[in-house]
Amino acid sequence: MGNSDSKLNFRKAVIQLTTKTQPVEASEDVFWDQFWTDVNLTAQDMFALVPAAEIRAVREESPSNLATLCYKAVERLVLNADSGCVCERDRQTVLSCIRLLTRILPYIFEDPDWRGFFWSTVPKVGKTDESDDECTRPLAESLLTAISDLLFCPDFTVESHGRTSDGPSDIQSIDSCEFIWEAGVGFAQSPPLNHTHDSSRAELLKLLLTCFSEEMYQSPSDTHTPNPWVSFFCSRENRHALPLFTSLLNVVCAYDPVGYGIPYNHLMFSDQRGMLAELALQTLIVSLEQELVDHSNTSPNPSTNTDTCSADYNKNTAAEGCENLFVNYLSRIHREEDFHFILRGISRLLNNPLLQTYLPHSCKKIQFHQELLVLFWKLCDLNKKFLFYVLKSSDVLDILVPILFYLNDARTNQSRVGLVHICVFILLLLSGERNFGVRLNKPYSVRVPMDISVFAGTHADLLIVVFHKIITSGHQRLQPLYDCLLTIIVNVSPYLKSLSMVAANKLLHLLEVFSSPWFLFCSPVNHHLVFFLLEVFNNIIQYQFDGNFNLVYGIIRKRNLFHQLANLPTDVSSIQKALQRKRRSNTPYKTTPVQTGTLNASLKAMPRIDKLTETSQVSEDGTTLSLQQKVQHHLMTLTFNLQYFVLVISIQKRVSSSSDWAPTPDWVLSWKSKLPLQTIMRLLQVLVPQVEKICIDKGLTDESEILKFLQHGTLVGLLPVPHPILIRKYQANEGTALWFRTYMWGIIYLRNEDPPVWYDTDVKLFEIQRI
Repeated sequence: MGNSDSKLNFRKAVIQLTTKTQPVEASEDVFWDQFWTDVNLTAQDMFALVPAAEIRAVREESPSNLATLCYKAVERLVLNADSGCVCERDRQTVLSCIRLLTRILPYIFEDPDWRGFFWSTVPKVGKTDESDDECTRPLAESLLTAISDLLFCPDFTVESHGRTSDGPSDIQSIDSCEFIWEAGVGFAQSPPLNHTHDSSRAELLKLLLTCFSEEMYQSPSDTHTPNPWVSFFCSRENRHALPLFTSLLNVVCAYDPVGYGIPYNHLMFSDQRGMLAELALQTLIVSLEQELVDHSNTSPNPSTNTDTCSADYNKNTAAEGCENLFVNYLSRIHREEDFHFILRGISRLLNNPLLQTYLPHSCKKIQFHQELLVLFWKLCDLNKKFLFYVLKSSDVLDILVPILFYLNDARTNQSRVGLVHICVFILLLLSGERNFGVRLNKPYSVRVPMDISVFAGTHADLLIVVFHKIITSGHQRLQPLYDCLLTIIVNVSPYLKSLSMVAANKLLHLLEVFSSPWFLFCSPVNHHLVFFLLEVFNNIIQYQFDGNFNLVYGIIRKRNLFHQLANLPTDVSSIQKALQRKRRSNTPYKTTPVQTGTLNASLKAMPRIDKLTETSQVSEDGTTLSLQQKVQHHLMTLTFNLQYFVLVISIQKRVSSSSDWAPTPDWVLSWKSKLPLQTIMRLLQVLVPQVEKICIDKGLTDESEILKFLQHGTLVGLLPVPHPILIRKYQANEGTALWFRTYMWGIIYLRNEDPPVWYDTDVKLFEIQRI
């Protein structure tokens, strides 16, 4: 049958379905077979020949026919999964059913009246020689089981290993752990690359994602309940859970878009493995959405780890109370070679868009870096052993540099605010660990294309320069992130051995901007930014004075800033005068023009920063102790500011005065008296006279001589007793969980555009904005 005839006959079948006023019985196979038997259509053809309006019309006018169509398509998938797709005709039938269900499901999910359809009990399809209790099951379970079986179907999605199918019993007894798609975690053999198998896997994963996407059609307030599709797929009911988890993870981490480095090879050959890697990544991050209880304390059990896929995944290997095996498996990975494989793969892919070549566009650039960042976040959050592995060497810098690149690149584009958020959250998570601050002292030598100030220094300098750029020339919607950005700098500041002059001046410029009376008085929370910066300076002076002569010199040069803070007026007249001096914006917000018609997914508001972090004290041996466990009275003045940081997506909160709030003298005094200026004032008291004397005595006009003096100076015994090091660690909460869920599904919605699976459907989890 020619392709044109196939399209014509299929279109006739669709018209028949939409025009029938009477229900068509499920037993009328001749009618239903028109939709998948001998149908040779691409996914794009299927979407074009089944218009959205006609799906909705059938749903409203002939609901029984739509229900039967879904049931029959699932039944055909189950029957072919049971038989093993032994011939090419069966495989084509399966692909047609997959594409049809992928097209239809979003329109079933968008209607609340159909929400329970796939979870209603129907006669069990497939084998019927079982007990009465087993003869009925929800259609969703039948569909998910069939998809899982088909993902390990010899000669369809995996190599047959030279076997011949002996029928259903052979397929049902197959050990899918022998057919994992790629070498890596828990699997040493690398199967031969087969583009046809990759294409079939990709189609099945797209249908699987469509099944999972029912969550998109619920309002955020309804998504606190587990996604039933994900729950079943990742449960012990799925006998393929372990090989599926390892297949998805290994395909992503082993993917190399550059390959042998042949220029323009991605333009000459279709990259099925790249498409599969992207869909595997999206499926994996959605499957990991439901987290383990106390996963951070889960210790690997040698008899149940993922070292080998021969582990019996049907046994009770999960921690008690855990229902998501994917989360369980991820949290139990502990071999260093597995961590190396995962980190190297993620790092290679995150750095791919940064590659520079002599021939323009000669190297393939991946587009799924946002999904990679979500996966990295989940790895660090769910598996603390992985987090510690990342931080124990300078390999973490291979993650840091692309994150800073994405931050800088996206800072002016309002459609990429979500990307900036995920990057900042990852850095907040990493900064809660001492080793991250220590690693930042490594010199930064490999230059990536970023429009930032030129400097010679360390990765800490790079971080500070990029953060300064975000604050001073980023989009105004990023203002709620200022607290997070400065929290990260505070967390790492006790370990920064030597800031460059460029980075030191950037920090002092931020203090200059944030300490202006107008800015301090125009919002009830702005003064906390000054507290953060003062804490950064205090940490460096108290713990890393010897190597930070550039910062000390900058503080001496900008000493008037600190004197002005100490003498900040608190009377009504001065407050009003400052507010009336509407400053001309020193930091104009630039925005990148967005191509007309660009779609953007809205984001949920973030929780307050005191919900994002908990404050811990660093002990002498470098370990951290939560202040909830040990609270000392002399720390309380340093931690009070955490109570007020607001991190909501609102442009007005930071820069404009609120109609129901006005600064008062008592309010200014309440925080001015707590400004931690003692250490800096003592430094200025000691060093300023010395520097001035040297300049007069020696007639110095060259700052290099002053820097040399400061480099060999000391304040031992002259400064106040060092304050305890306080680290604000990220802590999981419902607010961030909802934000990540919204962000993740927004990415998946926008990335799946060929065919456009969810386009123009009535999603509720977020809003689709046309910019």
